[in-house]
Amino acid sequence: MWQSAGSARARGLIVSRPNKASRGPLLCYVTDRRSLSEVPPAEQLETLLRKIGVAADAGVDWIQIREKDLSGKDCSSLTHEVLQRVARPSAGRTPPRTLVNDRLDIALAERAGGVHLGEKSLSLAEARRLIGNHDDRKDFLVGVSCHSLEAARAAANGGAEYLFFGSVFATPSKAAFGAPQGLERLAQVCRAVAIPVLAIGGITLENAGECLAAGASGIAAIRLFQDARDMSSLLQSLRKLKT
Repeated sequence: MWQSAGSARARGLIVSRPNKASRGPLLCYVTDRRSLSEVPPAEQLETLLRKIGVAADAGVDWIQIREKDLSGKDCSSLTHEVLQRVARPSAGRTPPRTLVNDRLDIALAERAGGVHLGEKSLSLAEARRLIGNHDDRKDFLVGVSCHSLEAARAAANGGAEYLFFGSVFATPSKAAFGAPQGLERLAQVCRAVAIPVLAIGGITLENAGECLAAGASGIAAIRLFQDARDMSSLLQSLRKLKT
């Protein structure tokens, strides 16, 4: 699924990806501090930052900041702090790429690694136009959440570097998008596009392998990573799965 890197370079972009031979699937931790229900609201941001630091030290590939209720100012501050904390992970680790959900302006201003666009975000074409004004951001990634085969094809043809497709399995955070898509539809999308597809929605250690067997290049998840008691062991287990 990574053969799309050549076409990305042709557009002046560099797709950051792990070495599949040694690292296995691409792993993306999607944040959601509000799901930290056992933590008092006043402590949720700091708890989230600690979890992000643990994930970075353990070797997660990408971190997507998805705190949609934050003001622009607070989202910018959080992004800045995340970038500072993940810049120096534990010895021998490559810092994870930090993506910002929806807020292209913040992602560019804080020099994050990319932006992730949802169905209600800025259009992919407009995002591409705005990014084109920043000649120094040739390694900046643009990803899109898709919930149908048609949307996936449109995003891939429109210049997205990667896709999130789901919800593959049932999960509270994706209930608004209807019934789970399932593994068969995930496989259809993976076959239809030449860019990396990350499965999202209800992903667990037990079913992640099924997503990869369906053709996904990796997985994205909130609770799988955010609730992990032993992040290093979790990532080691996921790395062993076949893509």
